[in-house]
Amino acid sequence: MQQGLPFGVSKTELFYDKLSEWIGDLFYDILPEAGFELRDEQIFMAFQLEKAFKDKKVMFAEAGVGTGKTIVYLLYAIMYARYTNRPAIIACADETLIEQLVKKEGDIAKLEKVLGLNIDVRLAKSRDQYLCLKKLDLTRSEDYSDNIANIYEQLPDFVHASGTMQNFEKYGDRRDYPNLSDEHWGKVNWDALQDCFACEKRHRCGLTLHRDYYRHAKDLIICSHDFYMEHIWTKESRKREGQLPLLPEHSSVVFDEGHLLEYAAQKALSYRFTDYTLDTLLTRLMENEVREKTLYTIEEALLENEEFFDAISRFASRSQGSEKQLITKHSVVLKTCRKLLSTLQALEEELVFESELYVINEYDLKIVEEYLEQITHSLSLFLQEVNGITWYEENAGERTLVIMPKMVEEVMKEEVFSQKKPFIFSSATLANQKSFDYIAASLGVQDYLAFTVASPFDYDEKMAIYLPKFNQEDLNGKIDYLVNKIRESNGRALILLNTKEEMLQLKQRLEAEIAYPVYFEGDEEISTLVSKFQNNEHAILCSIHLWEGLDIPGRSLENVLILSLPFPPHDPVFIAKREGVTDPFTEVDLPYMLLRLRQGIGRLIRSAQDQGTVHILLNENIDSKVLTKIEEVLPTKVVNK
Repeated sequence: MQQGLPFGVSKTELFYDKLSEWIGDLFYDILPEAGFELRDEQIFMAFQLEKAFKDKKVMFAEAGVGTGKTIVYLLYAIMYARYTNRPAIIACADETLIEQLVKKEGDIAKLEKVLGLNIDVRLAKSRDQYLCLKKLDLTRSEDYSDNIANIYEQLPDFVHASGTMQNFEKYGDRRDYPNLSDEHWGKVNWDALQDCFACEKRHRCGLTLHRDYYRHAKDLIICSHDFYMEHIWTKESRKREGQLPLLPEHSSVVFDEGHLLEYAAQKALSYRFTDYTLDTLLTRLMENEVREKTLYTIEEALLENEEFFDAISRFASRSQGSEKQLITKHSVVLKTCRKLLSTLQALEEELVFESELYVINEYDLKIVEEYLEQITHSLSLFLQEVNGITWYEENAGERTLVIMPKMVEEVMKEEVFSQKKPFIFSSATLANQKSFDYIAASLGVQDYLAFTVASPFDYDEKMAIYLPKFNQEDLNGKIDYLVNKIRESNGRALILLNTKEEMLQLKQRLEAEIAYPVYFEGDEEISTLVSKFQNNEHAILCSIHLWEGLDIPGRSLENVLILSLPFPPHDPVFIAKREGVTDPFTEVDLPYMLLRLRQGIGRLIRSAQDQGTVHILLNENIDSKVLTKIEEVLPTKVVNK
């Protein structure tokens, strides 16, 4: 297996000239001989991408389903990584799609086989995708189930050993526990309240070992948009703290499903203040020999922290289909916030005196001071009428205040796109009214290249689309329809949903009425469910998050069933978007729904041999203008209405 460039470049030759020759040979000779279909759209995309890599530019590459865009950007990213001796970053829309690229049937495996390349690809997952040894120990003392016991028994021997490690292996990845539900995983995985740097298990931690492993990738590092943006926002602070950035120096970045990057950037810039964070932080501080005045201030802060979150929960209202709750800034909420902020600022001053007495460990003190600075900044923003979006979350007794910026373009322009390297946005849906200016402006991109190529598939021949209508309240009628269509296609169905509530209602019916295997997102690790679905020709997969990126060619997926139109939730993020425009439905809700709908429909036809049906279940009172807009974005005419 080859590890260098698969073509020679002499001292008198240019890398890009030789790369262009090799790409031409690949698409006209090598790949077709290996059974790959020759597609003009793919070849056009390949030579467009060359400009972005050669000139180190931002490129919006809008390519329809079936173009083979993944293979194109992989080829350029790998060759450029080998040319520069720095890995390329492939950032997927979310964690659920990372494993798609490295599955046995995926494009990377195909390229390795056909080209005789040994591609060094490693996954950089978010921290919550790894096991926390401290949480596992705590959970074992409270949960005696086989699920938790099995995780402990599967730990490598070196985890329990004392002394230095002679050898070790990677462990603790979410994917290592495929049968564990998301609920059980939440009891043992890393979370934001873990103080990793003070943890005695740090050097035996699976997260630490994985991070060291992926940093040495030669060709590709695959992560999520969220993880890449977290890397961007934390790299300078991590350097100041004597840590390595989350990602190593890299040669290029590909944003797969790049139309979703703006939200990831907003999330990464958000401030999250959880009641338990301050409680844990200050309780730990009280264990030191601090002065009586400091102790009193800490106790006061703990009481006021409780009062503040009690007030928020009283004046928060839940949004339908969203975990984000709207906060009413009642005078009671603002009063408790001011009291807590004032006490925490007083505590910060007290800690200055404590640092001079050296009664608190220097590193522990540094951690506390950093957290307090973040919390007081969050509270200050909450009290101001800032250009941000605020909401409240309550999950398993944990209460969180979140403050997210509305606009990120200035920060993105300075921190991301000021770097002189190729940034490729790849998606079937990037342009708005055939222009890329909207997405470019929202991300702070001032100078870019762009192109659009349509899908090569004959949708009129391959796809039948149905738009049945139901009474808005008749969920059982909709599910009856789904059950009948699943039986007609002998399984082979992907059901796309919008909310957990829809998932729960569907689960109750399908498990009782369908004889085929039915897989529900959340019941097991997601890539395991996708693999089971792909390898069981008569199965059904129900998902909230796989509207994008899911690639299942062949007979396992011949029926896409969309239970309801994917309008955005009525949550604080979209309320803020709506408030910023003249016509909220036309400018926010409708474009979001149509884009997501196009993505969902795109899951059906993944190869020239695929065929099948799409069923989009509508309410009978749907506005005729909305129905017209839906029909305009469909890849083929509707069979019936």
